[in-house]
Amino acid sequence: MNRPFVSDAGKGAFLYKKLIGGDRMRTMDKKEIPFTVDHVGSFLRSERLKTARENFSEGNITKEQLRVIENEEIENLIEQEKSAGLHGITDGELRRSFWHLDFLEHLNGVEGYVPEGGYNQKFHGKAAPSYNIRVTGRISFNKNHPFLEDFAFLKDKVESDESLIAKVSVPSPNMILRQELLANDGNSRIHQIYSDLSSFYHDLSQTYKEVIHAYYEKDCRYLQFDDTNWAFLADTDKRKEMQEKGIDPTSVAQICRDIINEALEDKPEDLVLTTHICRGNHASSWLFSGGYEPIAKELFATNYDGFFLEYDSDRAGDFAPLRYWHNKESKIVLGLVTSKFPELENNEEIKKRIQEATEYVPLENLSISPQCGFASTEEGNQLTEKEQWEKIHLLQEVASEVFKR
Repeated sequence: MNRPFVSDAGKGAFLYKKLIGGDRMRTMDKKEIPFTVDHVGSFLRSERLKTARENFSEGNITKEQLRVIENEEIENLIEQEKSAGLHGITDGELRRSFWHLDFLEHLNGVEGYVPEGGYNQKFHGKAAPSYNIRVTGRISFNKNHPFLEDFAFLKDKVESDESLIAKVSVPSPNMILRQELLANDGNSRIHQIYSDLSSFYHDLSQTYKEVIHAYYEKDCRYLQFDDTNWAFLADTDKRKEMQEKGIDPTSVAQICRDIINEALEDKPEDLVLTTHICRGNHASSWLFSGGYEPIAKELFATNYDGFFLEYDSDRAGDFAPLRYWHNKESKIVLGLVTSKFPELENNEEIKKRIQEATEYVPLENLSISPQCGFASTEEGNQLTEKEQWEKIHLLQEVASEVFKR
């Protein structure tokens, strides 16, 4: 397997400081990220970690004791990721209960709460834990956000190896927009807090500008915004519901595009920032269904460096919306292997689908990954840790046969 870091700076390459045995520089080819085989971020929690989190919630161990166990489990996971040939290394989101709420509730002006009617987004066949977020005041970034310390731990454990880079995924600002304006459960006070919604949109962008720069100052160079809002806007039933309320889904998609692009407008050149478009992922269930066609123009007009797209089932539609992809410096990451179920996909079928995608995107701009994380909530999907890694190994096998990098 080719190493993702090269020794001399070519087109698209950049330098950043690295403290390994002294202050020196190394060169990374930005075009290598997302990697040929990449992943969304979350991995299954071990039974040891699940037990520790349960003991903490019941008051049987302290936060400090839980932190020690989390640290050890993250170190174990890092070794597993390395053994699986991954180069973008995450902490598996092992400290989180939810992929999004844990981060969002630590922003200024946002709080977590337990809704009386349960989580307002209904998964197909599964009940999600009853917890959510709501906006209580003007939104801004919390400079003491605990996720920054979590990233510092990950980076310290990962980047002594020059073939690896620490990656972190956080929820997109559009998740707050959807919760407050499109899918709220009657608890939204957004119109009381913001008399002008354009100020709300601007605050979301400004907050995430600060998110980007806060991670950058912690030496993060691979950041990802996870986003189920685009799938919400592409879902036929959700679009119909919005239209019945007098809401134009295309106009909302344009607002979401603009929020993202304003947040990214002064992104550091040597930071790779990708997005994952998710249709919902809790205990192997899902929220939304529909291809990318209704939102493709707006989605691919966002200035991300890479797009992780779910393509593991008929619910994702075909590759035709990729014709709207226009930024030839960005990558499309095809999520062709499901993270929801243990059955392994067929090697030849995956290769066939990659070939089909090249009708719209050159092979050099394609990568592959699981369709989503393996544990977007701490419960995890319905497969074993062994089966989880078999999915990654399958992708590596396909990549070795298809990509010449």
